[in-house]
Amino acid sequence: MTSAGAWDYLDPATRAAYQRFDELLEQGLDPGPGVDWRVYGTYAQMKLWLGPEGGHDYDERVLRVVRSVAERDIDFTYREAHHLMERAGYWVRQGHTRYEELFRIPLAAARRFDYQLRRDLLRWLTSGPWLKDARALLAGQVTELLTEPAEHGPAGVVRTEIGDTDHFARMLAEEYGARLVEVLPLFRHWNTARSTKPSARWLRNAARMLTPGAVALVRELLTRLAAYRGGDWVVRYDDREWRDKVFLKEDTIVVVRGILWTCQVIDERWVTSLVTGVAMTCGTGSNGMGSTCRCEPVTNAAVGVLARRGGLDVIVPLSRIQAKVRARSVQRNLSLALDAVAVENGLTGEQLLDRTVPTFGLDTGGVREEKIGDYRVRLSADVPALRYMNAAGKTVKSLPKDLRAELSDLRAILKELKLAQAAVRSRLEQAIVHERTWHWREVTEHFLDHPVTGPYARTLVWQIAGGPAALPVKTSDGWELAGYRPAPDAVAGLWHPIHATADEVAALRDHLLEGGVRQPFKQAFREIYLLTPAEERTGTFSNRFAGHILRYGQARTLLGQRGWTGRSIGHWDYDNGGDQGEVVRDLAGWQARWSMHITSAPGAETTMLCATRGITFHRDGQPASMADLPPLVMSEILREADLAVGVASVARDDQALIGHEGYWRSHGFGELTETAKTRREVLARLLPKLKIASRVELTDRFLLVRGDLKTYKIHLGSANILMEPNDAYLCIVPASGRAAGSVFLPFEDDGGTLSVVLSKAFLLANDTAITDPTITRQLG
Repeated sequence: MTSAGAWDYLDPATRAAYQRFDELLEQGLDPGPGVDWRVYGTYAQMKLWLGPEGGHDYDERVLRVVRSVAERDIDFTYREAHHLMERAGYWVRQGHTRYEELFRIPLAAARRFDYQLRRDLLRWLTSGPWLKDARALLAGQVTELLTEPAEHGPAGVVRTEIGDTDHFARMLAEEYGARLVEVLPLFRHWNTARSTKPSARWLRNAARMLTPGAVALVRELLTRLAAYRGGDWVVRYDDREWRDKVFLKEDTIVVVRGILWTCQVIDERWVTSLVTGVAMTCGTGSNGMGSTCRCEPVTNAAVGVLARRGGLDVIVPLSRIQAKVRARSVQRNLSLALDAVAVENGLTGEQLLDRTVPTFGLDTGGVREEKIGDYRVRLSADVPALRYMNAAGKTVKSLPKDLRAELSDLRAILKELKLAQAAVRSRLEQAIVHERTWHWREVTEHFLDHPVTGPYARTLVWQIAGGPAALPVKTSDGWELAGYRPAPDAVAGLWHPIHATADEVAALRDHLLEGGVRQPFKQAFREIYLLTPAEERTGTFSNRFAGHILRYGQARTLLGQRGWTGRSIGHWDYDNGGDQGEVVRDLAGWQARWSMHITSAPGAETTMLCATRGITFHRDGQPASMADLPPLVMSEILREADLAVGVASVARDDQALIGHEGYWRSHGFGELTETAKTRREVLARLLPKLKIASRVELTDRFLLVRGDLKTYKIHLGSANILMEPNDAYLCIVPASGRAAGSVFLPFEDDGGTLSVVLSKAFLLANDTAITDPTITRQLG
């Protein structure tokens, strides 16, 4: 290949310069004064090209030019240096073997830049199997280029190992540099964790390097990682820079994986809870939900550590991660880990989870007490928190400072207890959805009498097959349902209101309210979705939740938590439908598909919105008639869609988005969904008992609140507010009202819309006491 042929793609000015340099080279002349050394340097590098198959050695005149350029301090831009390195690497792949000459100019160019940019440039040389021989030959030069000088201190040593590419790496260098240098062999060992799991030899070496100080450092670093959220990072290329959202980059991931692997050879109680915390942080998105994953490699590493630690103690952490993190690779690894333990113990996966909920040392009443000095510390499953009592039995806020160090084990237990309760709560609700059954003796042993599951299970309605449904009652002879004591082998399950009459449901709801029973999720007050005439006509699909405008990320997260799957959509690849798709839910052999497409609204550029279409139903891959769906399957699928709409709809926003005012007005103040109707029913029972009862009144869609200044209408679906007489909109963010915190709710609302409605009602009933200027300005 001729020089001209190799340079046909160059711009005319550069091609002309290269041709002139060719002529000078043929005549054995130097380029002379006034030469652009950057152009001459790239020319010299290009002259090393020997064609796609090599085929001949370098002309000594070319080598003289290359060495002359490499000896000069040429102000190459980063982009030019990157291209020089890229060309050298590409030519090695084509079979060129004069590595020292190929990389002479690129390595000289790299010397001009700071150490992080050097690391970025040398990735071409420090990775790729085809560069193995080149790396071996040039190892000394590369090490010298990448090693920060001694005057940079411990931070420079850490950066030499892992670079400076994200906030966690920077923290390791700047805050932990000195401590990491103290355990430098172990730190470098962490930096070799580049596979999916550690070998036995890797673990032996890690154990050999561990010291008490290193163990304390591992604990501290994992604590920081569990609380870490990443952030904006300035990225530079050539003369440009921009900000990008960064969590963990590749070099940091390797070290973090090594830190996690080391936990396999640390026998400390904190390991399980901290590794679980890391998995939850890295396995969920920026909103703490599981529809996106901050870092799958680290999440899988954490899951692997828990699985390999083995034993029944890791079952609850693994099930908690399984309930929260939706990434497919993580779910696959979790299922494999749980199934392996189940098979080992001769159980199904669900039976294993039932039998392995730890007691955390709680007594049968769900309480654990320990004495620390003259104080007693109490941990209760009913209200998971630590309470402190002095020698006189008086409750105090905390222990004296000199005793607080002794709380570390109890604090770890408290954290694990909360994780276990969240996992139990999720499994119990899924048991209702999937109509799971047990023998009554299993219900009493693993649920009702268990100190951790008991506080939840005893507030739920259980039903014996062909028998009564009721809250369980403890007697001297055991557990009963409505005065009936089931046989140990009787088949039992959690009651679902879809199978009851309206009168039976109403009686149970009254019973919960009268008894002050608070359920961990909606069971007695669970919404029911029955087939409508419109759905009978459409047959295989429902338009009940079509035509909504939702915050896409929030809706996808909520649906993902309930088992909906499907590829993400967004503002990309419009020609191939990247802006439209469907979320899919499989339940009891039936499948629902909910179509959505991305929409936009001026002024809402930071929030991606989607518009919903109909939900279609399928069986064995074929369209299925809604009339054939089991009532519970249809009800639960539509309920999950309703929940997503209720939380993610822009109708709940404080003001209409430009372009969607009509939707905001019609749905933010329109007819109530089943969820909102249930909310209305709960309010009808609660309002007479409230201190503001004389100032509130329920209508078909609103809670009317009579303040001293105005009368307000709080919509029971969106919690939006209109003011009489002209229906002027009143914007109040939910945090403005806190007075409803003491109101008893018959289910855990978790700060949901019912709590928001009540908070706003308490606030507005005493509107003359409002001092928030953002509200008073609107009241006039």
